[in-house]
Amino acid sequence: MNHSTPRDREARPLTEAEEALPGTLPEALRAELIAFRRDLHMHPELGNQEFRTTAAIKARLEQAGLRPRVLASGTGLMCDVGTRGEGARPMLALRADIDALPIPDTKSGVPYRSTVPDRAHACGHDVHTTTVLGAGLVLAELDRQGLLPNPVRLIFQPAEEVLPGGAPDAIESGVLEGVGRIIGVHCDPKVDAGRIGLRVGAITSACDRLELSLDGPGGHTARPHLTTDLVTAAAKVATEVPALLARRVDARAGLAVTWGRLETGHACNVIPQHAEMSGTVRCLDLAAWRDAPDLVHAAIDEVAGMYGAKTVINYIRGVPPVVNDAAAIDLLGGAMTARRGSYAIEDTEQSLGGEDFSWYLEHVPGAMARLGVRTPGDTRGLDLHRGNFDADEEAITVGVELFTASALLHGNHP
Repeated sequence: MNHSTPRDREARPLTEAEEALPGTLPEALRAELIAFRRDLHMHPELGNQEFRTTAAIKARLEQAGLRPRVLASGTGLMCDVGTRGEGARPMLALRADIDALPIPDTKSGVPYRSTVPDRAHACGHDVHTTTVLGAGLVLAELDRQGLLPNPVRLIFQPAEEVLPGGAPDAIESGVLEGVGRIIGVHCDPKVDAGRIGLRVGAITSACDRLELSLDGPGGHTARPHLTTDLVTAAAKVATEVPALLARRVDARAGLAVTWGRLETGHACNVIPQHAEMSGTVRCLDLAAWRDAPDLVHAAIDEVAGMYGAKTVINYIRGVPPVVNDAAAIDLLGGAMTARRGSYAIEDTEQSLGGEDFSWYLEHVPGAMARLGVRTPGDTRGLDLHRGNFDADEEAITVGVELFTASALLHGNHP
């Protein structure tokens, strides 16, 4: 396997496309961005609480002569690089999410471990933020030199980890006005730093939240035939609803209900009156996701009704799948090829994780790439949403150069 590292890039000759394309990351700025990422990592903030993060991004963009605007929610911001003249084509937007997770940072031996108890950048949003910031700074310098052919919008979005995500509020704040295409990256600890993963079509799953209450009259465990056996009803709902849905939806849609909580009863000889369940609904297909609430409601009522349990269902819409546009993937592939060669691109699979980047794609075409963050040769098996997650910081350079090349090539893609 080829690994794209600074040493590899120095060892091979540049292609004509690489020589012609400006916007590589200067070493001084690279060092600054690593320091910026580490500062964010040490001070993680949860969704809609990212005040320090927002202030830090805003200050650095203003230092570069840009004019960022904080979003209406009070955290997150947008910023245009370049001027959009009369008759200009719609802008390319670069999106980053800026929030952290409510879990402890369990890493050891690194100076940038989280300083906030039970808070960690365990999904790589600090890397996402830094790459878009770095791209904005490089593009601002190109604009001063007259080398930026089209203006670009930077979007730093809060609350990605909070269903249904911060994207709808950002859209309401106007971040897509004048935008014709949007791109983003997501850290992938299964891909080596120096590489990206691309996929046309759905790259993530839809993810909704499901909360359910079951009720009955209760009774004595000696006489279950005289009441509603609520424990059995809850157990049947837990096992039979997913099985029933598997026979009512095309298997290729990947509609899956998975329960994370079931609570009922307090005594071994008392049939309870109330049970509560909660879980997630994930779906690989956009059309099936749109039908999912009705399908899930019907399946729950059918199974619970067989055992006489009354139901109260709270189906909470989360996010649709991220469906990558073919032209946007072509843009990302061309940008990565220009920077590091086609060997730095690999195919990636569809994930069952959810991402609110999908809400932008309900309005404009775009794509999300997997950004490799695994140090080549690392066998630790790090994963997202775990307290020991970390990223090879070479990924910052890759992300910045991917975004800047995409901005420069955007005018050549319909």
